[in-house]
Amino acid sequence: MITKPRVTTIGQLASAASVNLETVRYYERIGLMPRPSRTSSGHRSYDERHVRQLSFIRRARELGFSIEDIRALLMLAAPAQRSCAEVKEIASAHLISVQAKLADLTKLENILTTTVAQCSGEAFSACPLLDILDRPQPS
Repeated sequence: MITKPRVTTIGQLASAASVNLETVRYYERIGLMPRPSRTSSGHRSYDERHVRQLSFIRRARELGFSIEDIRALLMLAAPAQRSCAEVKEIASAHLISVQAKLADLTKLENILTTTVAQCSGEAFSACPLLDILDRPQPS
């Protein structure tokens, strides 16, 4: 039977979860990651539970969830705390935010597409992009 080696150091944890070492320290500092046990010499000692939690956090961050949303999702992921309704509420709010960002990006894409198409590319001609950037925004 082949078993995975036990994760022990912060570097091994970071590598196993595909994050930066400083990311682990940051998540510990803000209380998103549980404190690891310590060896007799005072070094942090991590286990698979830490890898799972750190991987969960990394995936949630990749999906754009805020730290506070991730904190709530971690609490809801605990077996005794599972509540699909609460998770749905958090995810629905995040979806609305993502949809608003996508709408803004679509508007930006259209503006840039139009502006770039109008640009002659000549050295000293009028520049529509600079004109748009220099134009005062309505309040």
